[in-house]
Amino acid sequence: MTEGNPAQLVPYVIGGAFLLAFIFGAVGNKTHFCTMGAVSDWVNMGDLSRMRMWLLAIAVAILGATALQLAGFVDLSKSIYPGSNFTWLSYVVGGFLFGVGMTLGSGCGSKTLIRVGTGNLKSLIVYVFLGIAAYMTLRGVLGAFRVGVLEKVSVTLAAGQDLPSLTGVPRLVWACLVAGALLVFVYASRQFRSSFDYTLGGLVTGLVVVGGWFVSGYVGHVAEDPQTLQEAFVATNSGRMESFSFVSPMAYTLDYLMLWTDKSKMITYGIASGLGVIAGSAAYALATRTFRWEGFRDAEDTANHIVGGMLMGFGGICALGCTIGQGISGFSTLALGSIITFVFILIGSALTMKYQYWRAG
Repeated sequence: MTEGNPAQLVPYVIGGAFLLAFIFGAVGNKTHFCTMGAVSDWVNMGDLSRMRMWLLAIAVAILGATALQLAGFVDLSKSIYPGSNFTWLSYVVGGFLFGVGMTLGSGCGSKTLIRVGTGNLKSLIVYVFLGIAAYMTLRGVLGAFRVGVLEKVSVTLAAGQDLPSLTGVPRLVWACLVAGALLVFVYASRQFRSSFDYTLGGLVTGLVVVGGWFVSGYVGHVAEDPQTLQEAFVATNSGRMESFSFVSPMAYTLDYLMLWTDKSKMITYGIASGLGVIAGSAAYALATRTFRWEGFRDAEDTANHIVGGMLMGFGGICALGCTIGQGISGFSTLALGSIITFVFILIGSALTMKYQYWRAG
């Protein structure tokens, strides 16, 4: 690995992303890590166990990302989350619609990838429509609305939107306060403590996000690209340091497959991570003989999944991430926008479940 030729770093970045995502896919399959399921258990049964697993992942990611920052391995301010442009309306609308979409689509972006790996054809359709809607929101007709309407409602914060910058309180203090409070809540439950899978799912997911920051922000970091003479992060679609997020990568994966012969296209960190989740989940499903084909129940089921995928694609791009991208990766930077998105994903999902329950009754 050398900064003299950044291209030599690409295999390490995409290989690291794939390996970490493979682990997440396998463990997510085994432990039933599902953010939509976490909300469903909470709203419909009053069971917070899977929600605690998600919160454990957030706490681990916060502590791990902070450790990398303090050790000088990464600079979290160089990711997309703590930027000074605080597009609060995009976070609110995008997060809410993503929450609605993941409920209609039977799972968020990461769960969609995990289910594709188990042979779920419904999730494959969600993947396609999510990717199309995400690309339309990035560069197409929906992008005009995103930029011209939602992102115009913003506040510029000179110091950045992460909690340490906003308050002047050191990152370590905030990390200990937030992560500590989450850990106390998580392990206050005897039911949670009694299940190894709950801890395994939360711990591994959080560590995978931390590993993602290290791979992208340290292994793939080039202080001065010899061609541009500027700082660069190798093999990322955003050109910034990235960890795991699964909305825009689905769009870029479809783009890569459709324009395969275009030599300017390359496998990026995000594309490799999405493929890794599918591969890891499939490996676990095949090893445990739980792989099975599953299709739609009826036309309404099909419509719900299509609409859910499109809402996740649009909402995830507007909010700058999904339940993993903003809910864990972004949250680990202590960005205010990530916290707001996390809250509105929960609201959107919970209200949709309440509506479905009312309609069914």
